[in-house]
Formats: sequence, structure tokens, C-alpha cells
Amino acid sequence: MAVASSRLRYLFISNGHGEDAIAAAIVRQMPKSVSIEAYPMIGAGNAYTGACPVVGPRATLASEGWRNVKGSLRRDIATGGLRTVPPALQFLRRVRGSYDRVVVIGDMVGVLACWATGYRDLYYLDVYKTGAARLYSGLERWAIKQSCQAVFCRSDNLASSLTAIGVNARCAGNVMMDTIPHGNYDAAQRRKRSFAVTLLPGSRALTSESFALQIEALRKLDMSLCPDVFLAVAGGVKVEDLAKAAGLRRSSTLSAESDDLGELSDGKLTVHMARGGAMGNLLAQSDLVMSQAGTATVQALGLGIPAITFLNPRDRRSRFRDEQTLFGDARVVVPAEADAVGNALSKLLSEPSERMRLGRLGRERIGEPGAVNAIIETLVAD
Repeated sequence: MAVASSRLRYLFISNGHGEDAIAAAIVRQMPKSVSIEAYPMIGAGNAYTGACPVVGPRATLASEGWRNVKGSLRRDIATGGLRTVPPALQFLRRVRGSYDRVVVIGDMVGVLACWATGYRDLYYLDVYKTGAARLYSGLERWAIKQSCQAVFCRSDNLASSLTAIGVNARCAGNVMMDTIPHGNYDAAQRRKRSFAVTLLPGSRALTSESFALQIEALRKLDMSLCPDVFLAVAGGVKVEDLAKAAGLRRSSTLSAESDDLGELSDGKLTVHMARGGAMGNLLAQSDLVMSQAGTATVQALGLGIPAITFLNPRDRRSRFRDEQTLFGDARVVVPAEADAVGNALSKLLSEPSERMRLGRLGRERIGEPGAVNAIIETLVAD
């Protein structure tokens, strides 16, 4: 029984940086007549700043929940990751019944944690499975049926596999395309060249390493192709670490724009930096992205912007292949070598027709926006 209140109380549970950002974007569009708190299972939950209060224990994992890297689960366990489980389950058990509705956003981790602590009638937004490769396992379908009253999937075949066993599931569009963040940053005013590229080096342990390789690839471009370069800095990433890794210096001059983080430069190459919350501003001005990110890659492709990604030797190949089955040629994959990345960048900047082809493919593969309206309508229905 929920605590008596004149306002419906919601708990949003998410388990990763991208998932936090999606959840926070939905929270901001919820009716002001409801009360919302968020429980980010991993990390500080910075994406919720200004959206709603954050509750629950803070858990830090070596992988930050990123399972695209080989051995990430083993490293998490070896560095004490299992110690984060009891506090999470204790919290969920303690607040059970305190909320009118509980919304889980992410993969099955949140669903399973809630099921184990006695939650039923969850609202589940699966932003992990694409439907292009692996479907739900028998165990996953069973857990979803036991604990969820409504599920939103990223594809019709995922939803159909659940409706076949009696789960209220549907695909109403790709919620990632409804939740692209925009902020206070004028990227258009900074455009000077024929092309523009946005760097999305990610939000986790390999971010500085990835950024350094992206910069080295840009340095190999012919001057005639050199683009304006933008960088979306995810929350928790230190600009100083990026600058050091890539051999760049940070400018101390900032504009009055709240999402402006200044510039990095080596005297020849200049990188315009903005907070990740202004990523949509950067993408709107970009011809390409160089991306090692997760959710942000999907959003760029869905906007019709091709992505260049390098395959790191530490990447978990099975997950990478699953993603590539969905993305197809829209995400150009090359070895983690500056020459290979630079050649791919040069080719796409030189061939506008190929960029357009890949852009069309990306929009087709990722799907349309529109899910957020259906999700909110379901969440606030009596």
C-alpha cells in the first residue's frame, strides 16, 4: 500500500549513464502534479540534476555498468562489485510500498533486482535489447511476466515475444530519439569550415584513451578537409584528463552560455567543448560523429548522422556484433588505429552522396521518435 498522499509518487530506477539521461528526460516531461524520485543504481546520477531528487545508495563499479568491454563483469567482481548488491537490494526492500508506481529503465538488471525484492506491477522501458540480434531468453520472459504490468520495447518482434505469453508490451517508437538532450550552447555560431564533426568519446574508463585516438586521427586529415570539431563531455569526465591524453591545452575563455566548457587546442586543431546536456546542439551542426559512446551513437544515427567507431581489442565482440546487426553500414567500424580512423573520416567527408546514403540507413534502422508520449500517457493513466 503506497503512503497516503495527494500526489502520485513515482520511483524511476536506471542503471547507467545513458539510462539516467533517458530517464531524466522523461521525468522533465512528466506532469508537475506528480512527485518523482530517481534511483540511479550505478554512478552519481548527475543526469537527474535539476529534474528530480536522487535517492538510494551510490554504487561505483570499475566498468560503470558498461558490458561492451571484455572481462568487465570479472573486473567488477574482482574489485568488490558484489558488495554493491546488498545495499541496493536492502534499499529496494525498504522503500517497497512507498511509491505508487515504479519505472525501470535500462536492461534486465533493474527488473531482476525489483523482482527479487518483491516488486510487481513494474513499468519497464527496455532500452538495451535492439531486437536485431538476440531476443529475450526464457528466463527473461518469465521474470518480465512475473514483475511487469507494462513494457515498452525497441522493436515489434521483442514486444511480440512478450505479448505471446500475456505481457502488456508494445513498441511505440524509439524513446532514445525523444530524449536527445539540448542545452544552452550555440554550435552554429562556432561553425567556420565546410564540415563539422562531433566527438563522442564516451563516459567511462576508456574515454581519455578514445579521445586521444580520435584527435590523432583528425590530425592526419588533409587541411582542405579539416572540419570544425565539437566535443560532448559526459558528466563525470574530467576535461583536464582529456587534454593531457591528447596533447591539447585548455583555453580559459568561456562564453556566457551555461553549457560552454571552452576550447582545447594545440595551435592547429581546435576542439569546441560543451556539456553532454547540449549534445543535441552539436549534432544539429554535424556532418559526422566519431563515437565510442552507447546511447549517443544510437541517437546520432537516428538523426541521420553517420558514425565512425573503432573496434577496441578490449571490446566484447558478441555485444558489438549484436549492435552492428542493427546499425549496419550506418556505423563505420575500423581498427583502433589513427590511420584507419583518419582514412574513414577522410573518405566520408569527401563523399557527400555516401554520407547521405548512410544517413538514410541510420534513420531507417534506429526508428522514429514518439515513444515518450505513449510512455507518459501510460504512466499517468488511472
